[in-house]
Amino acid sequence: MKYLGIDYGTKRVGIATSDDGGLMAFPLRVLFNSRSLPAHIAKICRDEKVGTIVMGESLNFENKHNAIMKEIEIFADGLKSITGLPVVFMNEVLSSREAMHLQGDNDQNDASAAAIILQSYLDKVNPPRDTSHEEV
Repeated sequence: MKYLGIDYGTKRVGIATSDDGGLMAFPLRVLFNSRSLPAHIAKICRDEKVGTIVMGESLNFENKHNAIMKEIEIFADGLKSITGLPVVFMNEVLSSREAMHLQGDNDQNDASAAAIILQSYLDKVNPPRDTSHEEV
């Protein structure tokens, strides 16, 4: 199954997708947050044949929801309605900072942060492969 990752922001929203097997995440694009954003994401989900949406859960260092989390939850509910897909949350703490550290400060950081969030989720739901019997 293919997944879509979202790093939601009030100005920009990072989008990432997984491979068809749901093992690896890749930055896709950065979209401006506007009224047409849900419809645009729904189209991406259809075009990419996405089965599940993974959104960053915005928590503070005390592991409690940040102020933006209420807006994220409302947005997630809207995405569920328009796409018919399940939306799950994955902690996004420091994903934007990690993206900036890896590639510098540029206009694709939000997409890279979405890929980091999505990869964290994929690593959580996919059991590690046993490679002890593979030939080198």
